[in-house]
Amino acid sequence: MEQTCIFCKIAAGEIPGDFLYRDDYVFVIRDIAPKAPVHLLVIPIRHVEALTDLAPDDRAMLGAMLHAGQDSARCEGIAEGGYRLVINQGPNARQEVPHLHMHVLGGARLHAQIW
Repeated sequence: MEQTCIFCKIAAGEIPGDFLYRDDYVFVIRDIAPKAPVHLLVIPIRHVEALTDLAPDDRAMLGAMLHAGQDSARCEGIAEGGYRLVINQGPNARQEVPHLHMHVLGGARLHAQIW
């Protein structure tokens, strides 16, 4: 766990989180500043700062992220109408928290650019 990482603190229970899903690799929470009617975050439990820090052994975690995103979209009722999965990589892509995470966005027709 990274001592100052907000996502690590949520994963460890140091900061309350409304967990929609959790398994051995990832957890899902609602974004506190939603950019769409449904805006969820799929977050690895293990601290990985960015995609560039991934190792070959992280394939199972990445698969868990995609599965959790797909399952969360279905549970939120947005799978049929469509949804977007987004990973922002680095400051130029507006990655605000230095902990790898994936956004699940949907619930309305999304604009080409939502940020």
